[in-house]
Amino acid sequence: MTDSILSGRAAVVVGGGSGVGRAVAELLGRHGAGVVVNSRTGASVDAVVAEIVRAGGDAVGIAGSAADETTAAHLVSACVDTYGAVDVLVNCAGIAEPARSSILDVSVADWRAQLDSHLTTTFNTCRAAAPLMAAAQRGSIINTGSFAYLGDYGGTGYPAGKGAVTSLSLAMAAELKAYGVRVNTICPGARTRLSTGPDFEAHIRSLGERGLLDEMTVAASLDAPPPEYAAALYLYLAGDAASAVTGEVFIAAGGFLGRFPRPTPAVLGYRDHQRSDPWSISELAKLFESH
Repeated sequence: MTDSILSGRAAVVVGGGSGVGRAVAELLGRHGAGVVVNSRTGASVDAVVAEIVRAGGDAVGIAGSAADETTAAHLVSACVDTYGAVDVLVNCAGIAEPARSSILDVSVADWRAQLDSHLTTTFNTCRAAAPLMAAAQRGSIINTGSFAYLGDYGGTGYPAGKGAVTSLSLAMAAELKAYGVRVNTICPGARTRLSTGPDFEAHIRSLGERGLLDEMTVAASLDAPPPEYAAALYLYLAGDAASAVTGEVFIAAGGFLGRFPRPTPAVLGYRDHQRSDPWSISELAKLFESH
């Protein structure tokens, strides 16, 4: 065990069987947390639990999809039963968007699968954990978004799901702040099963050729850093050093750390509706032309 900055804390890591989730689960375990590791397959769960225990940590594993509300509730109750509380909830589950994912050809089934894997999973686990954290007047929820929510990577379900996770996290941060519960979002850039392979590489190059991604972003996407680089930010947000940090949307990609500023509207025009008629088409055109 590296040190004990999370000693006595209990964490649930959803999607902890591979990629960023695995790196996070192992890092939390090395820093003293009891970890409930979740993934859809038992073999990956067992492997991560074994690694945490081998390194001197404490972990239990539960296989299944947290898109099922019963499984999500079981993860949280198992954390409480095993470690006495749920102090940290990390959502890292996700699936890659299929090749035929444009709005021109995406299937309803693929759309629903994307929203279930990213948004419904996050909702279910937060719904199970948040009341317990609020009652205890402490807790850290760390959800995983993606800068794909900006739309630059194309697709439908993946950016929509990640964008919804980000909005849900901001709403929860506002609601839970009074209870001492923090909620933040991380958009990681890391080499995982979702960001490797010939299909992924062809997709990224295609986006560059179409002008959706610039050359630097294409190069960075094709040479993503290991997930351990992103995991460090999850550890920070889980601990007391981040006790004042909530409602933030971060980027963690190798040596790059960033934060999305909160969107604010830019004023294009204003007049008192009590004294003026609605904008005319010509007036709107002039406003847009001047900006």
